[in-house]
Amino acid sequence: MAQRAVTPEEEDRSVMERLRLRASTLTPGERKIARTLMADYPASGLRTSAELARRAGVSAPTVVRFAVQLGFPGYRELQDAIRAELSARTASPLTLDSAVTSPDFLCQQAWATLGGGLQRTMATLLKADLDLAIDLLADRRREVVSFGGRFTRLSAEYLDLHLRMMRPRTRLLSWGVQPESGFLADVGSRTVCVVFDVRRYQDDVVSLAQMAAERGAKVILITDPWMSPISAVADVVLGASVESLSSFDSMTSVLAVVDVLVAGLFARLGPSARQRMQQIEVGRDRLLQVPRQGSETAISESASS
Repeated sequence: MAQRAVTPEEEDRSVMERLRLRASTLTPGERKIARTLMADYPASGLRTSAELARRAGVSAPTVVRFAVQLGFPGYRELQDAIRAELSARTASPLTLDSAVTSPDFLCQQAWATLGGGLQRTMATLLKADLDLAIDLLADRRREVVSFGGRFTRLSAEYLDLHLRMMRPRTRLLSWGVQPESGFLADVGSRTVCVVFDVRRYQDDVVSLAQMAAERGAKVILITDPWMSPISAVADVVLGASVESLSSFDSMTSVLAVVDVLVAGLFARLGPSARQRMQQIEVGRDRLLQVPRQGSETAISESASS
């Protein structure tokens, strides 16, 4: 069986990213394998081809054809790629090396590393995924709740600050030992959860997203090339490079994905977004004037007495 040529967009991509890029070309049998793989990734991809075939309800040769369709010579090579991903998924600042070879050329190295990550991220953002994400964010009948983990919560807050300027019913989920009071009771089919989760994936973030999906919420996941476990229940998955100069993963491309969503939503909402922003500005001006006028009155009264 001839190996399918790998496109430039798929070069050096994870198994899950290749799967997303090739989803529309899969046969019905191959789609069954894809669903089985995603439901218990990466463990499902480390089983024998016969076991994966049995779980997916297809033949063993279909599993081999599935691997070839993703650009691998065979199923064994697909498994090798998953094993390599496992090592990358569990990497931490203690195990990652800094890419900086000399502080004298820091900006040049930053451009090569972060700029390359941005290019790869934009190349793998599918129009269909972006359109669906923007459709969900633009639906004013739905509440939008953004949340993330220890570091990614900052990206969630960045998104929420923009969303609340353009549309009502959007909030950032506060984080602690337990999620914000009432969230799990209120989440349902009229909720859109925008979840940020990159390696090492946080169990509490994963569990909360899974519980929201079980209650009928739509889930937009922004993650890294190795894909958070949330991808198995997400309606939209947007991957971003986290390649960095240092031992810490970079959020540069993650924030770039947010900027793309914000720009798309602003264009989609059009005049209604501008009208809301104008109302917010008017209200802000009035609030800023009240203390100032009050202070001037107090000073005047004090001087006259």
